[in-house]
Amino acid sequence: MATFLIVLQLLIVLGALWVGSRYGSLALGAISGIGLAILVFGFNLKPGTPPTDVIYIIIAAVTCAGIMQASGGMDWLIQIAERMLRKHPDRITFLAPLCTFFLTVLVGTGHVVYTLMPIICDIALKKGIRPERPCGVASIASQVGITCSPIAAAVVAFVSISNANGFDITIPRVLMVSMPACIVGLMAAAAASYRRGKDLDKDPEFQKKIADPEQRAYIYGSSATTLDMKIAPEAKRAVYIFLLALAVIVFFAAFPSLLPSWEGKPLKMNIVIQIVMITAAALMIIFCKAQPKKAVAGPVWQSGMVAVVAIYGIAWLADTFFSNYLPEMQELLDEVVEAYPWSIAFVFFLVSVLINSQGAVVVAMLPLAYKLGIPGPVLLGVLPAVYGYFFIPNYPSDIATVNFDRSGTTVIGKYLLNHSFMMPGLICVAVSTIVAYLLTLIIF
Repeated sequence: MATFLIVLQLLIVLGALWVGSRYGSLALGAISGIGLAILVFGFNLKPGTPPTDVIYIIIAAVTCAGIMQASGGMDWLIQIAERMLRKHPDRITFLAPLCTFFLTVLVGTGHVVYTLMPIICDIALKKGIRPERPCGVASIASQVGITCSPIAAAVVAFVSISNANGFDITIPRVLMVSMPACIVGLMAAAAASYRRGKDLDKDPEFQKKIADPEQRAYIYGSSATTLDMKIAPEAKRAVYIFLLALAVIVFFAAFPSLLPSWEGKPLKMNIVIQIVMITAAALMIIFCKAQPKKAVAGPVWQSGMVAVVAIYGIAWLADTFFSNYLPEMQELLDEVVEAYPWSIAFVFFLVSVLINSQGAVVVAMLPLAYKLGIPGPVLLGVLPAVYGYFFIPNYPSDIATVNFDRSGTTVIGKYLLNHSFMMPGLICVAVSTIVAYLLTLIIF
């Protein structure tokens, strides 16, 4: 009977995540609340602990990034990226994912790349390159950068949860592993995409489409660009402030002995990040003419607040279930975890397919992984595996990329899983995880 109840409650957890992912956005967190209510009031499970520290960091980081966007700083970063891409159009399949990757690394969210995606498509079309090649891997790269950003929820949550479980790790040391691993993975995916599909001049479907004058005008008639945009000095100043804030965070993470301390206990990095980020946001408002109302209406701040609600509900639901059945989980998985600790990567990946949030995967699953006895270096090595939501192409960046590609080569296939993001996503995550795991073996 006990086993039946555990399985039934697990199905309720998975069902809440599945239904939430179908509605997307705020529903991920809200519908997780239904599952939480059933577990607590229906099955009398003790509620877990919501991840308040991670939530506070997300709020501070996206507020700072949103204010930078409101000041025009994001437009300048996009313009710099576009200038480089247009200078080397023949290498766009490799350069485009690097641009979207580093934009995400800087800002901590993959939702900053929507302005750049139509530019990538436009450059590819004008050069005669099949847009699916750079667009597919660039969309993947925009999400891969999350595990390499010093202010992203996934990285900060990994550090704070790891430190609480006895694995002494800092943000710079996480990035020493995740950054090179993910770049290698992305370049492997780009190499696989370089000759993907038929060239446009040999693609009968594309040639048939442009034979229609209206379709040809739609595909080639307009040109997406930010190069004619005038960037105000205040926008550039906001970027400098933002980069300085990132540098301060990384500096204190590398040299924690310089932080103030009380009764022998230094200031925690989660507090440092919050203080630095909200201070930087305030400086942008005062010195860069950034309008708070414009920031709140912007996609960076809005997507960040959606992430807050999603992580709040998902992580609380997961912690409630796993904290009540930890002994049973340990007994069930003990032999597998002891023999193949790296197999937790498959769990991370599968959970990410369900919940569309790398930060939520880390917050929900990492405490369980530590309680199962998996060493911290192993968990750091499989960190890239928390990105699996490209598998079912319902994430906003993937859908937007399909819509931006006027040629119609970037697609969601008839059978749902045969889409343009599957191949580069699987290659990138697999290679990144293997490289990260090997790096942790060397470093630790």
